[in-house]
Amino acid sequence: MTTPRTEHLVLPGVLTAEQAAETVAGIRAVQREDGAIPWFRGHHLDPWDHTEAAMALDAAGEHQAAAQAYAWLARHQNEDGSWYAAYHDGDFRRPTDLSRESNFCAYVAVGVWHHYLATGDDAFLDRMWPVVFAAIEFALRLQQPGGQIGWKREADGTPVADALLTGSSSVHHALRCALAIAAEREEPQPDWELAAGALAHAIHRHPERFLDKDRYSMDWYYPVLGGAITGAAATARIERRWEEFVVPGLGVRCVLPNPWVTGGESCELALTLWAMGESDRALEILQSIAHLRAPGGMYWTGYVFEAVGDSRRAVWPEEQTTWTAGSLLLAVAALGGDEATTAVFGGDRLPQGLPPECCTR
Repeated sequence: MTTPRTEHLVLPGVLTAEQAAETVAGIRAVQREDGAIPWFRGHHLDPWDHTEAAMALDAAGEHQAAAQAYAWLARHQNEDGSWYAAYHDGDFRRPTDLSRESNFCAYVAVGVWHHYLATGDDAFLDRMWPVVFAAIEFALRLQQPGGQIGWKREADGTPVADALLTGSSSVHHALRCALAIAAEREEPQPDWELAAGALAHAIHRHPERFLDKDRYSMDWYYPVLGGAITGAAATARIERRWEEFVVPGLGVRCVLPNPWVTGGESCELALTLWAMGESDRALEILQSIAHLRAPGGMYWTGYVFEAVGDSRRAVWPEEQTTWTAGSLLLAVAALGGDEATTAVFGGDRLPQGLPPECCTR
């Protein structure tokens, strides 16, 4: 019999209740006492993947552990609203990449809104609102005249105006969640609404405003997952490159033409498909990566499915990341109807922003 904590994380061919509990325990085992969740112990923490792992903990009912993860972000936010791109083993005293990426920083809004919906904790929302506000403002200071979001600030503060489609799509999702938080607090942010509308328009109508990274599957599905492209346009986008990126029975390629499927991209595509109303295909994708599950309940990052030169088919890299496990738990939670997860990734209950007057989406 399942427990209330894992009943919505049971999915045929993907997770049993016991397997779900084992995966959640695997993430908890990596989390430091101060709340930090690195990729795995001894590797680095980045704020985006730290937040995704915290969201997975909330989806599993581990609300105290998730709250500790957000408290870590609150304690170690830089004065400009950012976090560094990487910290060795989650130690805030040992940043290893002093650049500050826009989507890494903005994503806290997604996690905070998810935690609030999962717990109804008004005090938490009050504590985290200044953190979310500062992080969103940091990201929007990198927004370009065309609506796209510049990638990052270098260690010396120099802004990088080049925009990544995946990163900007993630910022779009974060902006919508931040607007939901602002509405809940009755603190409207009209500048954010304009920024979200301009960003969605750029993603949907102006691919030329972004660096050309269309070899990467994330650039294929993230504009849909981030909510900037919906409806028939979303369906057409996914269908157009399905056969390029999806390897039947194995998962989703990370980058073309490499014969390498990855768990994170596979789970995110499953979330995308679920958000589009295609739960059957989402389930098939999740079932296809069962081969990535490792003893102990965590998941290998990826698998090379064809020999290349002297290399053989193999798990690669040999690492089991919290964010891969976290992405799987979130996708399963969405398919299982977890209310907070469906609200955050379904998008129907998130503010849309205001599109530019020049044209419609």
